[in-house]
Amino acid sequence: MELDNRKIIILKTIIKNYLETGEPVGSRTISKYSGLNLSSATIRNEMSDLEEMGYILQPHTSAGRIPSDKGYRFYVDSIMQDNERKVNEVTGLMIKRVDKLEMLLKNLVKLLAVDTNYAALISGPSLSENKIKYLQLSVPSEKKLLLILVLEGNIIKNEVISIDEDLDYETVLNLTVMLNNHLSGLSFTEISTRVVSDIMLKAGEHSSTVKAVLDAVAEMLEAEEEREIFTSGATNIFKYPELAEIDKASELISAFEEKDQLKKLVSTVTSLSEGDEDNANALQVYIGGEGPIQNMQDCSLVTANYEIGDGLRGVIGVIGPKRMDYEKVLSTMQNLMNQLDQAFKKE
Repeated sequence: MELDNRKIIILKTIIKNYLETGEPVGSRTISKYSGLNLSSATIRNEMSDLEEMGYILQPHTSAGRIPSDKGYRFYVDSIMQDNERKVNEVTGLMIKRVDKLEMLLKNLVKLLAVDTNYAALISGPSLSENKIKYLQLSVPSEKKLLLILVLEGNIIKNEVISIDEDLDYETVLNLTVMLNNHLSGLSFTEISTRVVSDIMLKAGEHSSTVKAVLDAVAEMLEAEEEREIFTSGATNIFKYPELAEIDKASELISAFEEKDQLKKLVSTVTSLSEGDEDNANALQVYIGGEGPIQNMQDCSLVTANYEIGDGLRGVIGVIGPKRMDYEKVLSTMQNLMNQLDQAFKKE
């Protein structure tokens, strides 16, 4: 006899009611609280089965039932499984949030431009300093390797690599373990020549295969160094006479369209915060010539580094005239930082 769904509901109803009242539970109570549309006779038959299976006990004749140790164990295990499922669901939602980070940033930069009435930018997170969590190798076909690279923040990259040899399962497993032992926890910039040399030495006769894997890992990580810049509100510049002159406006619009100078701005803001953990995410204001971009000498810039955990970091910025409403911009930027923290449950 197995515990079907109906028996499970009845058993949980008995346990919950007994925990609350300390009194044996009868068929009427189960009918009332279980949500099952069953007759008392059917419920009594199910209770008899549960008693026979050892999940409940009848303390004395004509009394209701109480849980046995076996019944308590089933109940506790069910709670633990439910909790694990809920944790997995939350984790899944977090991964989806990271996967949809681009959409979030696009929405936030639009909101920032509308709220401030200036031009705004948000950089996608830099992953060049993101650390490798682990990699997995498998053999999809002859002389092919599937490389799955997982970075902090649950960023997943994969690539099929052509190799010069056929590998069995045990060899692939050993190579996977060896590579993880050397690369796990390292960022792209931390994978030194010495690390690569040690890996190649231990690869032995499979050095050509391992070299192909390392080249693929390097290409995946190098590709992430190119940050995407999301912008909004560039046309707000024309609202301010001092920036609306044809030459000045043209230069600013060009900077927003081509984005090379914005990438320089992001890189400068990021580098200035490195090594200063106390002020890493503090708001910074650049007025006129203090800014790092030549074409924006007539503007003021307000920037901040955002961090949403697991190595995902980027830059938020507002660009406007020197007479911008600094109080409003700083307040809006701080609120935006708080929203990012809350959205990604940063602690």
